[in-house]
Amino acid sequence: MGATNTVITTWKKNMQFHSTNPAGDLIIDASPEDGGNGDGLRPKALMLSALAGCSGLDVASLIKKMKLEVDDFRIDIIAELTDEHPKYYHKVKVEYHFYGAALDEKKLQRAVDLSVEKYCGVMEMFRQFAAMEIETTFHSA
Repeated sequence: MGATNTVITTWKKNMQFHSTNPAGDLIIDASPEDGGNGDGLRPKALMLSALAGCSGLDVASLIKKMKLEVDDFRIDIIAELTDEHPKYYHKVKVEYHFYGAALDEKKLQRAVDLSVEKYCGVMEMFRQFAAMEIETTFHSA
């Protein structure tokens, strides 16, 4: 049997929940237009943060391993929801942006490819329900 994760999420008031995470806690809340106070993170957007974080950790680890020079690195995710309930992300674009004067584009692209195709478990989960588009942009100083 594989490793398991346990997260405990407790209703606080109105539309707000407190959720545990192995490294800390977070508050989830609905937006005011959905009956909440807007004081917490939105569940669907959290999924996008999880996707960026998972892949970002892979790429950062590979940047370190390959001893690549990168001044800055950013992941933008643009995700489209279905119109019908239950609404879920059916189209997801992940944009990797690398900044620096001495970018090794070939190796950085390899790092992205390894994360997307081999290492990122969250990416694999997203592939089960969404059409994924991956784009890498190099911003040379």
